[in-house]
Amino acid sequence: MLKEVIATRYVTPLREGGSLPGIVEADDLGTYVMKFTGAGQGRKALVAEIICGELGRRLGLRVPDLVRIQLDPVIGLSEPDQEVQQLLRASGGLNLGMDYLPGSLGFDPLAFEVGACEAGRVVWFDALINNVDRSWRNPNLLVWHGELWLIDHGATMIWHHNWPSAEKAVAKPYDASDHVLAGFGPDIAAAAAELAPRITEELLTAIAADVPDEWLADEPGFDSPDALRRVYVTTLLARARTIGDHITLGERSKDKPSQAPEWLAGKPPRRAVK
Repeated sequence: MLKEVIATRYVTPLREGGSLPGIVEADDLGTYVMKFTGAGQGRKALVAEIICGELGRRLGLRVPDLVRIQLDPVIGLSEPDQEVQQLLRASGGLNLGMDYLPGSLGFDPLAFEVGACEAGRVVWFDALINNVDRSWRNPNLLVWHGELWLIDHGATMIWHHNWPSAEKAVAKPYDASDHVLAGFGPDIAAAAAELAPRITEELLTAIAADVPDEWLADEPGFDSPDALRRVYVTTLLARARTIGDHITLGERSKDKPSQAPEWLAGKPPRRAVK
């Protein structure tokens, strides 16, 4: 189970995108980027953060450590922004935190070289989870201590917003033409050979168990959180077997709109804040 901490101080909002995450300090003396259950994306974005973030970490990719954070909205009473106040009031209880990486820089493909092996592993992973939000428009990558870190997985597994589509999603191809690492010659075949065998039912079941029951409860068509966890497991397990053969690397689009869902559309470029 993910470590659980209690937020002790709300430091500042990160004014990027629609979710308005914030930096908080916690009772373990750690500092975290906190994502809220009361944000417009809802709890499914946090479910995706846990499943995909923990899966990436167990595959050897660099993802900031995740924690469960208990929030008492009273800690934000001194925050003058009404939008932030409303978000905190709507998010009392359990939320999600990512380890804050002080001094990290937003990834710039013109300034930071990525090897074909690492690029291939990231592209294959994003294809597996159907990540539509790691493009040249919005990389969702950080450089910290000279290494590449993956962040922001809320816009993944789009099928869990429409569960009847999950079966078809297993075989859905992945167009990586606009992926921010497409220009580094990603070795997708090598990544598939290395990573696909590591996606096991046991691994995915253990990761799904990290998602709090309360974020899975009352999902239409499922009679329990465990029943819903099972579908996450079976969908990703089946997708891992063949996705390496269905990744396209074509010419990068210039004016094609982002494939990200509506609640992510229009996000400004990420600044070096985390």
